[in-house]
Amino acid sequence: MRHLPAVLFLALALPCITSAGPARANLIYVLNSADASISLVDSISREEVRRIPVLREVHHLLLTPDRKELMVGDSGGNELIFIDPATAEVTRRERFSNPYHMEYSPDGQYLVVTSLRRDQVDIYEAATRTLLARLKVPDKPSHLAFSPDSRFAYVTLQGARKLMAIDLAERKPVWFAEVGSQPAGVIWHNGRLLVGIMGSDHIAVVNPAEARVERTVFIGRGAHTIFPAPDGRALYVTSRVDSRITVLDPATLEPKARWDIPGGPDCIAFDPDGKLWVTLRWVARIAMVDTATGAAETIPVGRSPHGIFVQPRREPMAPLLSAAGPQPPRPATAASEPEDLQAERPIQPARATAASSPALAPTQAPVLAPTLAPAAATRPAEPPAEASPWWRQWLRR
Repeated sequence: MRHLPAVLFLALALPCITSAGPARANLIYVLNSADASISLVDSISREEVRRIPVLREVHHLLLTPDRKELMVGDSGGNELIFIDPATAEVTRRERFSNPYHMEYSPDGQYLVVTSLRRDQVDIYEAATRTLLARLKVPDKPSHLAFSPDSRFAYVTLQGARKLMAIDLAERKPVWFAEVGSQPAGVIWHNGRLLVGIMGSDHIAVVNPAEARVERTVFIGRGAHTIFPAPDGRALYVTSRVDSRITVLDPATLEPKARWDIPGGPDCIAFDPDGKLWVTLRWVARIAMVDTATGAAETIPVGRSPHGIFVQPRREPMAPLLSAAGPQPPRPATAASEPEDLQAERPIQPARATAASSPALAPTQAPVLAPTLAPAAATRPAEPPAEASPWWRQWLRR
């Protein structure tokens, strides 16, 4: 009997000791638009372990073509922030004109950046980030997508109710199509463009050859943007006002399920295990969603979380809630810096959030029960009530 404690210890420990070694975590990057910071969440502990301060207001991010750097756009601070995605080290910062949404063309030749506040779309040479063309457009250019051959970029214009096509070789608009109130996210899918109509309740299916809407698919109020599953078996559409994620069949675009996720689901990223991570814009949380069941577990982060990125398979990061260490100095100017930035005053970085902040206090993450709906695209019998004012101030961002 005196050896019983040791036997029990080994029995409990052995299942955790495998040839693959200890469990490896994913590192989740979350852009807190209203907190001037980037939260780093450990997927194993389900906790925020670090926070990186930024200048003003981060919204979107993407990997560089060589996948070695994570590029974060601080639209309010007129800055690009470059981060080593494996270590969360800020490697450098560059002055940049109001980077709201940005994408590389499929051939890697261009970097296209939309400026929501300045009503401009910038076309850069991807390798050097040298400005090739600046298009002044009406009104509030938001998200963008490309044709597979990299010939065209497509940009939603939130204030103009339109989708715009840009010829990248000629660097000029070639058509505008009326798509609906406050168009937001856009993706290329099976020869068509799918556009989230954020001021209404559906996605618009646009024929790019004819520059017209062919059909609409009901999603829910505040239909924001569309995210293809990594295996291509589903499309996930977020509705920020009705707080739901709708699962679409990629071939027919018919809804297969609807999951109620309170808090205003916004941007989505996927981890290597197929789980879906989504920012909840109104409640300062992110949710991890099981795509097999729709069950969601939420984790506190900063205010108004927007863009999200998963860095797969890394060792757990040691907690450091104050900041990500010293930040490299910001350059006074950059070789390709647009003229409209050269006269602007430097902006002081925001302070890192203290470990005692209520948003970072340990809490038990609630599990949200999924709501599954029949696979039908029919609209409700009666129109939904007017949305309450609490979401209006952020609806256009």
